[in-house]
Amino acid sequence: MGIISLDSTLSLPMATQNPRVVVEEIGGLIRVYKDGHVERPHIVPRVMCTLPPELGVTCRDLVIDKFTKVWARFYVPKRNEKLPLLVYFHGGGFCVGSAAWSCYHEFLAILATKVGCVIMSVDYRLAPENPLPAAYEDGQKALMWLKQQALSASSNKWWLNHYCDFSSVFLGGDSAGGNIAHNVTLRLGADWAQLKPLILKGNILIQPFFGGEARMSSEKFMVQPPGSALNLEASDTYWRLSLPKGANRDHEWCNPGAKRSMKWERMRYMVCVSEMDILKDRNMEFGGLLRNIGIEVEDVVYKGVGHAFQILDKSQVSQVRTQEMIADIKAFININININRNRR
Repeated sequence: MGIISLDSTLSLPMATQNPRVVVEEIGGLIRVYKDGHVERPHIVPRVMCTLPPELGVTCRDLVIDKFTKVWARFYVPKRNEKLPLLVYFHGGGFCVGSAAWSCYHEFLAILATKVGCVIMSVDYRLAPENPLPAAYEDGQKALMWLKQQALSASSNKWWLNHYCDFSSVFLGGDSAGGNIAHNVTLRLGADWAQLKPLILKGNILIQPFFGGEARMSSEKFMVQPPGSALNLEASDTYWRLSLPKGANRDHEWCNPGAKRSMKWERMRYMVCVSEMDILKDRNMEFGGLLRNIGIEVEDVVYKGVGHAFQILDKSQVSQVRTQEMIADIKAFININININRNRR
């Protein structure tokens, strides 16, 4: 596995004039043409895996699947002990976003050092070119890749084998990434043994991206400021582009309450909810659903902030809430790495 270099042609700038017919568009983020061509502007800069030395975090990019070209960015705090591992999936409605986006690079580097954990940020395949379940498959492959690293005692990936505690692994992500973490857990089912020596300790879902055909109150009435990271129209477009052909928003990948045969034992959840997010009610409903089927879940509501505030909003209140979120994530990880260490 070699260190990768980012291909700047992966996201093409929007053309000012194009005779082709546009069938779907989210302003400034994605434009899809009838002939299947997709354009994504560089609305958020992509950055290389460099960090200021004073942060005390080593950062590397690695290809984890040569066939699909899926790669991951690793953040490793310089500590004298093995650290828990957080496998993180970025947001973007399954259609945009990257582990190389500057906002994620900054947030995850700080999260790694303040929480004291290694972070693997997965750059999964995007819809509509790769509709769901492609992102879920990439999440599973990322875990199987980690398993192989954990089993390779002679691996030269020193920052993994030397610094990772593979018995304390967490899945997490924001928005679509939170949805991915949840659905990867579902796809694993009860067969946790397939991941050994990896042991999953919990899921950390930040404003997880769910939906449904029937509108919830926050979707209908939550007033979003101009330029909000997510509004109802954009949400619907993301789902049309990412769900399988012919599926609606009551598909189980979008609406976790649509299929109630879920049963997970041993997994714990943390669900981070934003008070001003159109997904607020969806996220609270999801937490209730988990409790109803016996899953331990911690809901945390962040006051006065909207969707993706921790990566996109630089206001004073957002910065305060981001620090609160980081502290909450640290507490969740620290509590759960010591619970039932030998349960699997």
